[in-house]
Formats: sequence, C-alpha cells, structure tokens
Amino acid sequence: MKVLLCQDIEKLGWLGDIVEVNNGYARNYLLPQQLAISPTEANVKSLADAKVRRAQERTFALEKLKQVVAAVDGAEAVVAAKANELGHLFGSVAERDIAANLREQGFEVSDEMVQLSEHIKEVGTHEVKLKVAADLFAMISVVVVSQDGTIDSIDEDITE
Repeated sequence: MKVLLCQDIEKLGWLGDIVEVNNGYARNYLLPQQLAISPTEANVKSLADAKVRRAQERTFALEKLKQVVAAVDGAEAVVAAKANELGHLFGSVAERDIAANLREQGFEVSDEMVQLSEHIKEVGTHEVKLKVAADLFAMISVVVVSQDGTIDSIDEDITE
C-alpha cells in the first residue's frame, strides 16, 4: 500500500514522501496515528510547503551535527571507577558515564550516541565511537582511572 508520510519516520522516510508499506502497517499504525495519509494529488499539494520547510530544517540540523562531530572528535573523557589492584573494575563504565563526562566538558552528547560493543571493565585508555547521526561518527578516548589512585604505578609498568 502506498502512503504519504505526514511526519519524518526513522528508517521509512521523510515528511511528504510517498512510500510503499505493508497493508497492516499502514492500516493498523500509520493511518490511525495520523503519521500518514492516502497519497491523493490534493494531499501531496497540501504537504508541499511543509516538505520544503522540513528539508531546510534537516539541512540546518545536519550542519549543527557536523559542528558537534568536529568539536568532539578526538576528545578525551576521564572516568573514575572503583578497581582492584590488578586494574579490574568492580562494575563497569557504561555509555551513560562516558556521555555524562563529555556533557560536563561542554559537548552536546546524548547517551545514545556512545557506541560500546560491551561495557568497559578494565582501567586504561579505550577508543570509543560516537554515532552522532546515521552517517556521522566521531572517535574519542576514554581514560578509566581507579578512584583510589592505586593503579597509577601498575598502569605505568604495563605501558613500558
């Protein structure tokens, strides 16, 4: 079934796009939620101005995201966590910890932007990818240190 989108829907399309979807998805979700309407000529014309305006907003938002990527790329986040004498954490450093540290430094980063394959469980320096938008990425360094500072001498021995 073809429908005309009334809003931007992730992984489906932008406002004003005519897309092909399953009948059930259209009838049970898109149409009742007023996220889409039937693609008549009158409906297409009525959404033309909104489509142009939304495209300009997306362009502006993309430029802002590119500025965020340029600012945060190569940044360093230092996170303190409890660790034993071997450098193993009593817990882990998660996405929210890294994002909170970056926000404290003044970067506009949400928890969802931080991409970890698994939580960090060791003291040391780790490279982490930030997914700012669908095709915009930045790399940062996350330095995990022990809260009590006992790891410093061990960490220096390991790096030498």
